[in-house]
Amino acid sequence: MSLPTPGPYGQGFPSGYGQSPHVMIAGAGVAGLTAALALHAAGFERVTVVEAAPAIRPVGAGLDLMPEAVRELDALGLLDALEAGALRTRELRYYHRTGGLISREPRGLGAGYRWPHLSVHRGHLQQVLAGAVRARLGPAALVTGVRVSGVELLPDGRPRLRLEHRDGAVRGRASLEPDVLVGADGIRSAVRAALHPGEGGPPWNGMLAWRGVSRMPARAVGAFMLIAGDDRQKAVVYPMGRPTGQTREVLVNWALTRPAEPTRPAPEERLRGDWNRPVPASALLPYCTGWEFDGVSVPDVLSAADTAYAYAMVDREPLDRWTHGRTTLIGDAAHAMYPTGPHGATQSIVDARALAHALAVHPDPAEGLAAYERERRPVTTALQRAGRERGPEAVIDLAHARAPQGFTDIHEVIPAEELAAVADRYAATGPSDPATVNQGSPYEVQLRAGRR
Repeated sequence: MSLPTPGPYGQGFPSGYGQSPHVMIAGAGVAGLTAALALHAAGFERVTVVEAAPAIRPVGAGLDLMPEAVRELDALGLLDALEAGALRTRELRYYHRTGGLISREPRGLGAGYRWPHLSVHRGHLQQVLAGAVRARLGPAALVTGVRVSGVELLPDGRPRLRLEHRDGAVRGRASLEPDVLVGADGIRSAVRAALHPGEGGPPWNGMLAWRGVSRMPARAVGAFMLIAGDDRQKAVVYPMGRPTGQTREVLVNWALTRPAEPTRPAPEERLRGDWNRPVPASALLPYCTGWEFDGVSVPDVLSAADTAYAYAMVDREPLDRWTHGRTTLIGDAAHAMYPTGPHGATQSIVDARALAHALAVHPDPAEGLAAYERERRPVTTALQRAGRERGPEAVIDLAHARAPQGFTDIHEVIPAEELAAVADRYAATGPSDPATVNQGSPYEVQLRAGRR
């Protein structure tokens, strides 16, 4: 394992930025890799990302990125590479399980944003980010097979890390004291556990989710994102790439959520937050028999998947503090949310840009991290709490409560102004309206002469 040597501890950021501080990032997911790129763009030269996995592989399912996140990725020069394997989502539709359309909303450019709303495979996004980190910061900036196993906060605010690494059959341990530590190591963050000992594992809400990726003819999935169901279970289906090949097939992301059966034991604590437990997709078909929405058959989508991955729906309790001295949290390590909306990856990306900006404009790293937290924690806490209330998906519950057997005209069931109020209430939880987003990134940094 080769890691940079520590910087001038206890001296803050040296006057005039003649010596770049060493920033260590734990975790090479969306948050950690974006943070590395954002720090580099802000002039930080000594950034290291350590990742427990032995390699960065294109795994996972789909995710969607809201325009405020796409704006920040565009500012980092990544939009073209990202869009090469993504799809601009133009419309979101909500349906009742009987097939009735509840509402439809324009997304991205169609909703007046300067940047699109993108649907993308998580693996593609991670590969784009990792490739950019290696190209811009150098291959040594991303170290795999290394995990943070413990953090000690020194009296002057510096972190001391315990690292464990493995290279084939060779195992080892090391200790390092970077100038700044960023915990981007996910919902089961070792950095968070060190800052908040005794918190325990992620709490389960009694719901189970299954996710998968299918490859299907484009004509079979439409060009929109759908969320459908009733007050008990819901399905999400959307394409996340342009058609390819002679058969004009697209990758389709899907998810199915429902309560666990009363006789089912609670998932083991160690499995909460684990997306990698495979189950046959065919086992899920009885839950969505007959579910078809404007030509999109949910059973057909599931049948086209090789495997589904089961997940116990967990999040994290909002924290009253992310930052301790020169150590802080971003992404799921700071504010893990239920995977029922587009906010997880989006907020991780915005976190990363806000963090780099705050460190760049505050010579004292502790002040910079505190400023980052003051901006971001209230926003993400509100989104965490809104996610527990099902957010805009509440229109499906409302429609089912009033017309469980279905309807012909949704406005005879829910007046238009009431539908709009549900959407507006959720949108108000974050600064993501077109007028705000279209002002451009607030996180651009004017580099000082000689800083790079």
